[in-house]
Amino acid sequence: MLLALRRRWECVPRALQIVLPRLALLVPQMFGVLFVTFFLIRLLPGDPAVLLLGNMATPEAVAQLRDRLGLNDSLWVQFLTYCGNVLHGDLGISIFTSNPVTVDLMERAPATLELITYAMILTVIIGFAVAVASVVRPGGTVDVGARIYGLAAGAIPDFWIGLILIYVFFTMLGWAAAPFGRIDAMMNPPPYVTGFYTVDALIAGNFAALTSAAGRLVLPVLTIAIVNAGALMKMTQSIFAGVWRSDFVRHARACGVPERVIIRAAMRNSLPPIITIIGFLVGFLLGAAVLVETIFSWGGLGQYAVQAVMNSDYPALQGFILVAAAFILVVYLVVDILYELADPRIKV
Repeated sequence: MLLALRRRWECVPRALQIVLPRLALLVPQMFGVLFVTFFLIRLLPGDPAVLLLGNMATPEAVAQLRDRLGLNDSLWVQFLTYCGNVLHGDLGISIFTSNPVTVDLMERAPATLELITYAMILTVIIGFAVAVASVVRPGGTVDVGARIYGLAAGAIPDFWIGLILIYVFFTMLGWAAAPFGRIDAMMNPPPYVTGFYTVDALIAGNFAALTSAAGRLVLPVLTIAIVNAGALMKMTQSIFAGVWRSDFVRHARACGVPERVIIRAAMRNSLPPIITIIGFLVGFLLGAAVLVETIFSWGGLGQYAVQAVMNSDYPALQGFILVAAAFILVVYLVVDILYELADPRIKV
């Protein structure tokens, strides 16, 4: 019977052989995140009821609010209740905003995803282009600049870069838009389609909103890309350099194959490990964007998480971590599929 099942499994398309086992692992992984997150968040200092009512609140009022929020129950009762609510799509009510956490996350997720998407595109372009150029032309200007940049990028914090960019390009030169939000305060956001202001403005044909939204993206995207492109560049340099010195590259060069064709072939052979690094960076940027969102008043998930921590907003913080964990697991699933497409020799 096991042999028959194995034969049937081998008849399943390769893409499904990769996706199905990992989809089955998502449930226990998400439960593990839910379990650990719930109990760790309860270790945060501060009483949410006191924070909401203020230090002058009477003990009776605090006890009444704690009872209404379910904080007087045991941790296990609170956990089981929360698990039941999550299964029904209810992440609770934010103590700070008084809105359903699901609504808050849905409103703020597009802002963070738009920022991460453009920052990741710019990070890949900078990291990949500089790495390839420095390996193909060793000792050149790009190679020397890449070494200096690689050392500096890993040592400079993103909030410092953001503040410097604001000071230089907004305060001194006046070239950049004000670092307050995703669009000009005097302008209405475009009609909601994707939640990405740049895409929605383009769909609506509102070029004024498109210009404003794109202008507000420049500095935060540059901040994230400058900090993270260095790590991607150094990893890509190491991987591409090994491929560039391989036998098939020397053979192709000896046969008179054009340099651009050789570079393209070497880049194709370097893709699998680079895809893994890019996938890790995408998941990392979700947390790394917290400080950037705070500096630029971006109004995304990162700023929402900071407010939840400062106000001991248990439901909001739990909801953010669950959404972040689900996002990262989906990213890693996509990475596995792309890894298979880039290198068909890989076996499940």
